[in-house]
Amino acid sequence: MTMLEHIYKFILKRFFPFKDWISELRNPQILQADIIAGITVALVIVPQSMAYAQLAGLPPYYGLYASFLPVAIASIFGSSRQLATGPVAVVSLLTAAALEPIASNDPTGYVAYAIMLAFLVGAFQLSLGLLRMGVLVDFLSHPVVTGFTNAAAIIIATSQLSKLFGVSVASQEHHYQTIMNVLSESLINTHTPTLLMGLLAIFIILFVRKISSKYPAVLISVVITTFISWYIKFETNYEGKVIGVVPDGLPSMQLPQIDFEQLINLGTVAIAISLIGFMEAISIAKAMATQTKQRLDADQELIGQGLSNLAASIFQGYPVSGSFSRSAVNISAGAVTGFSCVVTGIVVGITLLFLTPLLYHLPQATLAAVIITAVINLIKFKPIKYAWRVQKQDAVISIITFFVTLLLAPKLEIGIIIGIILSLGSYCYRSMRPRVICLSKNKNGVFRNSDTNNIPKCCSISVMRFDGPLIFTNAGHFENEVIERVATKPELRYFIIDAIAINEIDATGQDMLNSLSSRLYEQNIKLFFARVHKPILKIFEETGYSTGQWKNHFHRTIDGAIERAWSDLGCTNVSPPFCISEVCPMNRDTAGLSSIYEASIKKIKKK
Repeated sequence: MTMLEHIYKFILKRFFPFKDWISELRNPQILQADIIAGITVALVIVPQSMAYAQLAGLPPYYGLYASFLPVAIASIFGSSRQLATGPVAVVSLLTAAALEPIASNDPTGYVAYAIMLAFLVGAFQLSLGLLRMGVLVDFLSHPVVTGFTNAAAIIIATSQLSKLFGVSVASQEHHYQTIMNVLSESLINTHTPTLLMGLLAIFIILFVRKISSKYPAVLISVVITTFISWYIKFETNYEGKVIGVVPDGLPSMQLPQIDFEQLINLGTVAIAISLIGFMEAISIAKAMATQTKQRLDADQELIGQGLSNLAASIFQGYPVSGSFSRSAVNISAGAVTGFSCVVTGIVVGITLLFLTPLLYHLPQATLAAVIITAVINLIKFKPIKYAWRVQKQDAVISIITFFVTLLLAPKLEIGIIIGIILSLGSYCYRSMRPRVICLSKNKNGVFRNSDTNNIPKCCSISVMRFDGPLIFTNAGHFENEVIERVATKPELRYFIIDAIAINEIDATGQDMLNSLSSRLYEQNIKLFFARVHKPILKIFEETGYSTGQWKNHFHRTIDGAIERAWSDLGCTNVSPPFCISEVCPMNRDTAGLSSIYEASIKKIKKK
């Protein structure tokens, strides 16, 4: 295959992935299923996107702008067929947290910065996808994401309390201070009609969901409360806040204005949104791929998400990501291909063109209710409990991320950064201190941890397993563990390393073994290796470590290493026992041993 053919296949795969499913639309059944699913998702995304735009600090109709083209672009250029992209709660919150400090008193500037942020997120995600750097998302460990998501969900829900109670307070430096002021103000000046409208919206959503998950609970709530608002003249008679005038028509196409002075401030948040948004999207896509048995490409998904955010910025939207709730609706409605999301974008476009007057009387309290009921499901503490049972360090990291994010809000990126640093620190510590186990054979002939299973240790032969790669970060730890065990056994003659878990070795580890072997040899202690992997053994051969005087120090099995040590100790006529500690040839206490073993020991003593 020529270079041009390789380039052609790469371009075809990266920028035209929809070719894999577009031909399936010739099937009328698939086409019908996708159309129905697309319309169903549109009924959910219209009210949700407006609510999330309000959460981001933007006028609600900007949520519709972000739901017009991005949802279709992500499906066309992504690898997942059912992933529904658009405004989501966490990304909206991060957007608000990034923009409030720099443009809270400038509505025009606020919108411009939101569009600029979408551009930066899209450019970063697209670059990662083209460079095949999707692996960077792995730096966001699940404990960090769990802690952050729980904290973000609480922050999102509490941020809507002012709209739910109909009160207005000045934002404080920290989110919890603002919420305390909101609660204090609510005790005195709650706007009762607004509170009742919000509670009604929450009740309708929860009631409809309880009846059946197939019904669009959010849409039903929006329709009912909007009708009530119009009928009772909620805005004029009760001084309730409504959405108001929504500009009709599609958003105009224009390139975002880049403010280089704020580029650094927004760049940090853009990276956080890129990684968190993509991790949320790919997690959802993987969950659906398990059901549909489709193949996913993380790098391709990055390209799809990147292009969708770029489209959002060009058409006056703000950062978007994959939505779990809408993706679940999409797949449950029967979506087969990415065309369902294209239909969703078309329906949103029709809404912008013809249906915006119907949204005028939509109460803002209803949008607050939509957000609260949407994020309440994000609060999950079971993963933290599970992490505690698996690895307590991960649970601690999750808890720290949770509280730091809560306390430092609205500076949410700090919580993420601290979580990532703690995760990397934990990983580095574990890689520097792999588990070291002393092995002994029990009476059933199985090697077990001699410490945890209370198996006596031999004073002349020691077996140790090192559970990790032997590299520069832990070579010193390995050496110290060997020396420590040698120091506690003055009569030790053979030290056997079970290398089954050593799958990598670098120059530092190799140099340490050379030095350690020579030092032990000078003390009349031989260092044996058992179960060495072929790639590691090849390195030993190339460096000369497994040749010369060390040639016979490598064995395929632990039993083989013990047999060689047993033979070198003079027990040529006796096979090694099941438990080497029971008949240790160097053991001074020989009382109770069988005559055949006593003879072997006498033979050794004569030497």
